[in-house]
Formats: sequence, C-alpha cells, structure tokens
Amino acid sequence: MHSPFVFEFIKNVLLDKKVYDCYSSIEDCREGLLSNKELIEVEDFGAGSSLTPSSRRKVNAILRSSVKSKKYGQLLFRMVQYYQPAVMLELGTSLGITSSYLSFGNPSAKLFTCEGAASIAAIAQKNFDSMHLDNIEIIKGDFTKTLPSLLANFKKIDFVFVDGNHRKSSTINYFHQLLDHSNATSIFVMDDIHWSSEMEEAWLHIQNHPAVTLTIDLFFIGIVFFNPDFKVKQHFTIRF
Repeated sequence: MHSPFVFEFIKNVLLDKKVYDCYSSIEDCREGLLSNKELIEVEDFGAGSSLTPSSRRKVNAILRSSVKSKKYGQLLFRMVQYYQPAVMLELGTSLGITSSYLSFGNPSAKLFTCEGAASIAAIAQKNFDSMHLDNIEIIKGDFTKTLPSLLANFKKIDFVFVDGNHRKSSTINYFHQLLDHSNATSIFVMDDIHWSSEMEEAWLHIQNHPAVTLTIDLFFIGIVFFNPDFKVKQHFTIRF
C-alpha cells in the first residue's frame, strides 16, 4: 500500500475491531425493527426497491432491503469517530440506523439527514428519540427540492453519506451540488456504487472529476477524498 493516508485508514478505521458501546444500542433498535410487520405508505422518489415495489410496505421489509448492514454502519461510525467531521449530511435516512451510527461517531457534530417518505422519517425520529440522539435533524421531502435550500445554509459540509436516489443522473447531480460545499478535508461516501450499470457509470464520473484526488472502492460503498496534498489522483479497491 503506497499511500500513507490509505494505510492509516486501513489500520485505524477499516481494521478497528473494537466493540464500541453504541453498537449494542443501535443493533437492539435494528432487532426491534426486524420484528415490526406494520404496513406503512411509502412515497418513493428514487429508483425504488427491486424487492418491494408496492407503495405499502412492511417496516421489516424496508429494513431488509434499504438499510445498510451492521458491518457498514459500524464502518461509518468509525470513520466519523476517526476524522471528527463537524457538519454531516445524509441523503436517505430510511429507518435511521446509519444515521444513528453517524451521530454516535461525533455527538458534538450536527447531522442533517434527508428522507423523502414522511412515514419512514417518523419511525426514524422515534428511534433517534429512544437513543437520545439530539444532534440529528431530519429534512423531509424530495431531495430535488430540499437539498438546494438546505445547502444554501452552509459554506462547507465535512462528511456526506449519499444513500438515496439510485439513478445515474440524480447521483451525479447530488455530487455536483455537494461539491460546491466541500473542502480539502471533506469526505463523501457514495452507497451502492455497483448496484447497477448506471451507478457504476456515476461512480466512474465521480472518480474522474478533477476535484477528486483519492477514492476507495469497498464494493458496496465508495469513499471520495478531495485533499490537494495528494498530488497524483489515486483509486484503490480494497476487499472489506
């Protein structure tokens, strides 16, 4: 591994096997959702779910199809804990599991999380309340409408997790909007970069952007860095 930065990421974040206190609280919440068979109406503004196309969906079905696994949720926690971003943004709250990992990673940070479906946002808020997470604000509504007005309030965003509309054009559009609010230390995490050929094309577009100096492909997510100190653009693929 030739990049010292990537070596440190692997050593201190990727391979950190410590079991942190918040893990059990969040996974207990996940278990509760797994047993929740309530049917709710869901507005879908993205590419939808290939598993549950109906607008009426069970909560546990949403959990299975739309929520990141424990492995990746805990990786997001470790990234936030290690890099300590002050302002975070998540596109795609879903039931609030990944939001909770992000929140616990730096309780002094502010996390804005965007969710298109009001019924899902309501469940996420209950989960945040149950874990006493008071540094999270849910922005409800279609990202196309809510994101520009939200970003207008910030000069920079330190950490972004994009897990929303899985279409090439939308993903690239979000990336460019977010890029205007990035700086040398910002980190973007793009979800499901190999979900479809469209998403792979979007990921390639992001990798090739002149502002991007380093990317790490963990298959289910792609991590983007903008540090100009990385003089030569580098792309790493790491088995995780």
